[in-house]
Amino acid sequence: MPPSEGERAPEFEALLCDGETFRSRRLTDVLDGGCVIVFYGFSFSAIAENWWKRYDRAGWADFSIPVVGVSRDGPYAQNAFLRYLDSPFELFSDVDGTAAASYDLLTERDGMGATRTARRAVFVLDAERRVAGRWLADDWISPVPHEEIEAAVTEL
Repeated sequence: MPPSEGERAPEFEALLCDGETFRSRRLTDVLDGGCVIVFYGFSFSAIAENWWKRYDRAGWADFSIPVVGVSRDGPYAQNAFLRYLDSPFELFSDVDGTAAASYDLLTERDGMGATRTARRAVFVLDAERRVAGRWLADDWISPVPHEEIEAAVTEL
């Protein structure tokens, strides 16, 4: 079961990409009074492109805490995706799916053999990694409830 509000979110370590470089980082390394973690399927998919552009237009880069993504794409693909979008965010490269599995988000993709990616989800974490807000998608295209996520960030 993915972590619920009030529960402590799992720690993980993966390569954190900034559009140019990548290095191994733990989730706690990016917490700056908290953070927003966005799990998604594949970089360069139309869905990922659409939603990361929406987060940027919605001003999520201006939150008082960092917003980071997590997908199973490799670090070179993550960096290329960030450059393609001219994105202000950073992305974890969760190639082996360890981070997504620790949040109980790995799911098989229809029509893609045994490929498992993270189910779309957003977690707002406080400085101790406690979940202050979350959203779990039931499908690959439903919009993230921006107001709920933004309210959870404001309440930190």
